[in-house]
Amino acid sequence: MPHMMCPCGLNALYDDCCGRFHRGGNAPTAELLMRSRYAAFVVGDSKYLLRTWHSTTKPRRLTLDDTEWTGLSIVDRDKGGLFDKEGVVEFDASYVGGVLHERSRFVREDGKWVYLNPV
Repeated sequence: MPHMMCPCGLNALYDDCCGRFHRGGNAPTAELLMRSRYAAFVVGDSKYLLRTWHSTTKPRRLTLDDTEWTGLSIVDRDKGGLFDKEGVVEFDASYVGGVLHERSRFVREDGKWVYLNPV
């Protein structure tokens, strides 16, 4: 995987892009967290998804299905920057057979961006 393009849609290698967050780094913005979570779905990294889920909404277990994700488009974003405490990212995540459209809410928990819930 280190030499593949990152599935998050940014023009960067996986290892230099979302891979660094999957290995333990913290996304500095809500949008980068959202992109890295999408990439985690693509590469099957359920541990990262659980680690970046808010403690009050996180499922006890997460089993990923065999959905074949094919692309990500950011539709809109509201706040979620370096100095914000919350933010919303609206996106379309394409998969074979359809598109998942969601407005996701992100907040800081213990100083790190985490996914809270869909809006």
